Amino acid sequence: MRNAQINLLPEEIPTKWYNIIPDLPEKLPPPIDPKDGESRLKLLPKILNPECLKQEMSTENWITIPEEVIELFLRAGRPRPLFRAVGLEKALKLPKNVKLYYKSEFYSPTGSHKVNTALAQLFYVKQQGYERVVTETGAGQWGSALAYAASLMDLKCTVYWVRAAHDLKPERKVLMQSFGAEIFASPSNRTKCGRELLKKDPKHPGSLGIAISEAIEDVLNSEKSVYCLGSVLNHVLMHQTIIGLETMKQFEKIDEEPDVMTGCLGGGSNFGGFLLPFAGEVIKGKRNTRFIAAQSESAPNLVKGEYRYDFADHAEQTPLLKMFTLGHKHLGKPIFAEGLRYHGAAPLISLLRKHNIIEAVAYSNDEKTIFEAAKLFVRNEGFLPAPESCYAVRAAIDEALKAKKENRDCIIAMNISGHGFLDMQFYTKVNEMVK
Repeated sequence: MRNAQINLLPEEIPTKWYNIIPDLPEKLPPPIDPKDGESRLKLLPKILNPECLKQEMSTENWITIPEEVIELFLRAGRPRPLFRAVGLEKALKLPKNVKLYYKSEFYSPTGSHKVNTALAQLFYVKQQGYERVVTETGAGQWGSALAYAASLMDLKCTVYWVRAAHDLKPERKVLMQSFGAEIFASPSNRTKCGRELLKKDPKHPGSLGIAISEAIEDVLNSEKSVYCLGSVLNHVLMHQTIIGLETMKQFEKIDEEPDVMTGCLGGGSNFGGFLLPFAGEVIKGKRNTRFIAAQSESAPNLVKGEYRYDFADHAEQTPLLKMFTLGHKHLGKPIFAEGLRYHGAAPLISLLRKHNIIEAVAYSNDEKTIFEAAKLFVRNEGFLPAPESCYAVRAAIDEALKAKKENRDCIIAMNISGHGFLDMQFYTKVNEMVK
């Protein structure tokens, strides 16, 4: 099958990031300060690097990707293939008018899409003279990506890792340490926020909101250090649009376009990067694509959250962001797909959800249907998706089976945002649960 793999040449790599902000159906609500306490907005220049802060509220549709960053992208294996899921289509007994495709972000050096913004952010960090980057991570994909980028640019890297995932994934810790990162299970004894939580519960499982608080506190008490976030913020989603821009070019090459696009969603970086270029055209009336965010019942922010201002972290150190949120103190049950256990969705994604441009579905905490999707994909496509990516696969399978039942044409694209080679505990469970 000639369309089993659709590739772009290195010279076809996108040279600009797409910024959807000017095309939104209404003005994006800005971050604000809470009514009480010191200004969080004034803290932003102290914790974020200036170029990313500038990009955060840019009203330019297209932001030029520095040539040095393009070179880093090429070294990291971009452009990445778009695959036709021929084996999965056969296993599901889909008719010829229902097609499945997937974007292969698992082909990155650390196994996920997170390197796209890690390389961009650390290029600017290095330019501006910082010596150390500090961050949080949930599943470990973002921590791995930042450690990788820091290693390439001779920067120190500190990662606060949600304890539930930290204890579950020793191999990923080895990966981060191989890139030279120092890693702390969060909550930790290194910060006031962490110590207070551990005093109440020495075995606290942690959350992304807590890890963010620890990372910010660390930076505020350090010199020549800067905080880097791997999701939620506008500039992060913008850096990730290289995924969707490549995908758009690849579908043009085969003279097709997706009717449905699925991606997993915790904060929204891979989902946003995949669909925002397409969503911009939907807003302009140029496409009719549906976008489905696949979430866990552990943190179904787009399904059960409220659209309101809330803090992005547990300890209330960030400005208030207008987003779909479950409340910044929300923990949720620890799951294998720890990258999806975050209380709020990105403001950009939340606004599109408010206008029904995005749909969302949440799958049960027991993850049984996710295990089934994982096994189907691995047995029939041969690649090993990360637990988070298996949510995108589940949503794509569900949509394909609906289209089959209703006997309608449907082209479905999913973003496989990371690989599962360092998630063997998840696949052990898959093999136990799905015979």
